Amino acid sequence: MKYLITIVGPTAIGKTALSIALAQHFNCDIISCDSRQFFKEMTIGTAVPSPEELAAAKHHFIQNKSIFDTYTVGEYEKEALSIIAQLHQTNDYVILVGGSGLYVDAVLKGFDEFPEIDNAVRETVRMQYDAKGLPFLQEKLKELDQSYFDSLLENNPQTLQNPQRMMRFVEVGLGTGKAYSSFLNKEKNNRNFTPISIGLDAERPVIYDRINQRVDIMMNQGLLAEATELFPNKSLNALQTVGYRELFSYFEGEITLKFAVEEIKKNTRRFSKRQLTWFKGNEAIKWFDYLTNPKEIIDYIKGKSV
Repeated sequence: MKYLITIVGPTAIGKTALSIALAQHFNCDIISCDSRQFFKEMTIGTAVPSPEELAAAKHHFIQNKSIFDTYTVGEYEKEALSIIAQLHQTNDYVILVGGSGLYVDAVLKGFDEFPEIDNAVRETVRMQYDAKGLPFLQEKLKELDQSYFDSLLENNPQTLQNPQRMMRFVEVGLGTGKAYSSFLNKEKNNRNFTPISIGLDAERPVIYDRINQRVDIMMNQGLLAEATELFPNKSLNALQTVGYRELFSYFEGEITLKFAVEEIKKNTRRFSKRQLTWFKGNEAIKWFDYLTNPKEIIDYIKGKSV
């Protein structure tokens, strides 16, 4: 039997440290599913594991892409499953770790229903519609999903005149890298591994305090300088990210630096709430307090994989 140990939870809860402890115990590799740690230009603001942490266990999907690359959750799913299959040839265990629920779901079960789309993608599509009108959406759907466009043209042409529906079709295509029609009446994907899902949690004030401390550490590490370098590319999808957006507003003179830092903390706290809402909906996840000794979690995993 092959197992995929999945570690999830809110940002700054300690997922990286636990994943390394488990990887060392099971002598296995770590697959990252943090959708912002993919980008090599974003280090401090995405809390990429330190060089020491990266050296402590073999990691995949850490700073393997550029912010200038187009990279979708559909492409990630395909690449991650390929690497997991390769690793399972020589080890019964692989670890998947990160706080991006959409990417976790992509690996564990694929999309047997329409996925959540990144807000940055949705906003980009809406802005393009506002600027270019319905013909842009129609041409984009034709480009992304020719067969579905043809089907609508023949059987349901009024849908092609519905801006809300058309924006949805396009944002799904752009956000997942897959045609909208591929999600219709799709059977559940089979996986060649058994997932063992672990969640780390803490009381809300503890999570918020850890987030606030992490933001202060990032600023001390040079987040301001990192954001300054990225500012000329602020319109890229990858940079529509908490920690960068707020500093871009500061650079544009809209807010003070002190206010920008407080906004980063506030928006990160909000993000952590959305993460927990997403993951708490999965009854297969076994939750542990963030201070739990890794040995207890290792014992749980061994009990599930006998």
